[in-house]
Amino acid sequence: MDYAIVRTGGLQFKVSEGDTVRVPRIRSEVGESVELSEILAVKRGDDVSIGAPLVENASVSAEIVSHGKNRKVIVYKKKRRKGYQRTKGHRQDYTELRIGSIG
Repeated sequence: MDYAIVRTGGLQFKVSEGDTVRVPRIRSEVGESVELSEILAVKRGDDVSIGAPLVENASVSAEIVSHGKNRKVIVYKKKRRKGYQRTKGHRQDYTELRIGSIG
């Protein structure tokens, strides 16, 4: 099975052709095609290319399927005996990508 390890939004993802992956928000419209150029490793058949830090002349094309927000993460702070309590919530934006070709 062919796959690539890509970096986008400061995170790394292992992707194969046809996969659907949620990555940090990409500022493009739904239906547009995007090119992921930060490829850290590529495996095609028995050939494995590992970059130092990136694999040259490698790219992954993907199509934007949707945008959304992840579920809420609660951040709670407290200092004992001081009467200090804070509760905050955060929902991270994401973009869902359908991986096309690995080149």
